[in-house]
Amino acid sequence: MDILNVLFIALIILFVVWRILPAKGVRQITAAQLKHELKDANANKQFIDVRTPGEFKGNHIRGFRNIPLDQLLSSSESLSKEREVVLICQSGMRSNKASKTLKKSGFVKVTNVKGGMNAWS
Repeated sequence: MDILNVLFIALIILFVVWRILPAKGVRQITAAQLKHELKDANANKQFIDVRTPGEFKGNHIRGFRNIPLDQLLSSSESLSKEREVVLICQSGMRSNKASKTLKKSGFVKVTNVKGGMNAWS
């Protein structure tokens, strides 16, 4: 195997790892922790489901608002940058990407639900 192939494989591995790693400054919670946060009536949080409208319609958590990932940036003006934003998707991958997008856009408190709806029971 020549050096170019090794470098190419290394770059692919780094890219995949970078995509999976949680965003810096984003709080990660489990589905069990989310259940406790949903019960907190004093929580001044914005709960956002970044799945497609079809996925959201099929099954969603009460209290969550549907803003699909591809519309999040253009819809982010309807969200408060000072209030915590809690994000969920099907597996945690899209919400992780959404977390990075919101942090880059100046949101202060961003939380991702690890495992997404797959972990919700």
